[in-house]
Amino acid sequence: MIKVAMTGVYVDDVTKAHAFYTGVLGFETRTRVDLGDGTPFVTVGAREGAQPDLELLLEPGQGPIAEPYRRALHEAGLPCIVFSVDDLRGEYERLSGLGVRFTHPPLEQGPVLAAVFDDTVGNLVQLVQPKG
Repeated sequence: MIKVAMTGVYVDDVTKAHAFYTGVLGFETRTRVDLGDGTPFVTVGAREGAQPDLELLLEPGQGPIAEPYRRALHEAGLPCIVFSVDDLRGEYERLSGLGVRFTHPPLEQGPVLAAVFDDTVGNLVQLVQPKG
């Protein structure tokens, strides 16, 4: 069986992204090492043993591939990644209270309730909660 082990998100600043994804969104640090040239290799994941085999790599977003890709997604208003939550309205209130800027509040979109926010490091991120 093939499973997803890691996926990446290009970010403006890995250190700032790490602080946001752990301190604000609530992920835990899974890996944090210096690759030897001052470039950090950082992965985060869900807390409390949820999805222990799935990690999110916070990748430097500079370069000829990452920059146009990220810019195009952002200009189109498309999220770079989607996270699921059990209580979207509760997370919307919690994150808004922490100063997170949402580009759209919770709205019904087909089978899910969805909201999109700016992750402060160059990306839009979507939160979804299945309806029903």
